Amino acid sequence: MSQVAVQTKNEAVEKNRAFKRIISKFGPLIGLILLTAVLTILSPKFLTINNVMNIARQSSINALLAIGMLLPILTAGIDLSVGSLLALSIMMMGIVTVNMGMHPLLGILVCLSVGAAFGWLNGILLTKLRLPHPFISTLGTMNIARGIALIVTGAAPIAGFPYMIQFLGREFVGPIPVSFLLVIVVYVFFHIFLTRTQTGRYIYAIGGNPEAARLSGINVDRVLIIVYTISGFMAGLAGLVMVGRVNSAFPLAGLSYELDAIAAVIIGGASFLGGVGTVWGTLIGALIIAVLRNGLNLLNVSADFQMTVIGAVIIAAVFVDVLRQRKSKKA
Repeated sequence: MSQVAVQTKNEAVEKNRAFKRIISKFGPLIGLILLTAVLTILSPKFLTINNVMNIARQSSINALLAIGMLLPILTAGIDLSVGSLLALSIMMMGIVTVNMGMHPLLGILVCLSVGAAFGWLNGILLTKLRLPHPFISTLGTMNIARGIALIVTGAAPIAGFPYMIQFLGREFVGPIPVSFLLVIVVYVFFHIFLTRTQTGRYIYAIGGNPEAARLSGINVDRVLIIVYTISGFMAGLAGLVMVGRVNSAFPLAGLSYELDAIAAVIIGGASFLGGVGTVWGTLIGALIIAVLRNGLNLLNVSADFQMTVIGAVIIAAVFVDVLRQRKSKKA
């Protein structure tokens, strides 16, 4: 084979690799753009200012849960309790502010603290009791938190929250929902946290190889406790936004929300095997789910069929992750 032919072949291989890197890095964003284009063609109401802002508002709760969920998944774990923690957090806030008439700031503090406290408990159960996988500990706290939410309120909703509590989920800055502005601020913070801080680097290291991380001097237990505490805190913050949207709290709030959060993280390019995933990919994953649901509603697709479509998207995202891991191992 001539030198020119070899050089041409090498150039083709390099271009192919570059193309694959681009698809791997920007795949979720390309998927969001294509999905938006298709829905714009199918429904003239889709790409309007009002509907786009509605999507931003609808995606806020899942986006907040998903960024909290990203951290356990980066460590090759999972947090099944976030939906129940959301419910318990807002019910306790309702008891403090509505039933007991205390200051809204105290209610907000209670909401965030309850979520963080149960997240800390998840971390303690995982690290100190040495349970084999966070699936077990968070499955347990999922049921405990939901049960407490039902018990303390007698399964009754609480309504009539003060304006200060409703602000995040209710107000707009121009056409932009305050809740989505909060999402952007939170995601910028987490981007800095995961890419510029020592703890953020430790989270990726633990997901990549926990034993190697431990041998290199990283306090794995401490980092995991921080990870699950943050995940619980974000469930409380998502609950605060939800209360602002509907001006009520009910003990069955957040039912199955953990599944949407997991889906957003995986669709955004994270791996169940840990060590792989980005903040902005997670946001794109949350937007894909919100856009898909909104578009299917505009097309008058039944809720049952919507569940089927989103389930298929999740399976496809996991399958892509499996293929990516296989290629990585071969390389």
